[in-house]
Amino acid sequence: MMKIAVAAMGNTVSGHFGHCEDFLIFDTADGAVTGEERVPNPGHRPGFLPNFLADRGVEAIIAGGMGGGAVEIFNERNVEVSVGAQGDARAAVEAYLRGELESTGSICHEHQHAGECGE
Repeated sequence: MMKIAVAAMGNTVSGHFGHCEDFLIFDTADGAVTGEERVPNPGHRPGFLPNFLADRGVEAIIAGGMGGGAVEIFNERNVEVSVGAQGDARAAVEAYLRGELESTGSICHEHQHAGECGE
């Protein structure tokens, strides 16, 4: 089982991680969504949101864009970051589960190669 969070505006992937309305947290198992929870954004302050989500058991985050500081904290917490996503949040999670969600977009250069940090 894996928890995947999506920074969302309604049911759509938010363009910016820190300024989304809600986080949709999807429970997944065997490549399928098994549950969904909507958690209101508790407020954007540096370093807070990545730890807030990691503390909830989130193992992957999907957003339209994200600053380098947030990416760094997610990397430290072993949360996989996918940025550049758009459209329906659940569809993005399903694409992620199929291995079809490509991460592009605003990540600072040191962290553009996923998996190389913190090992």
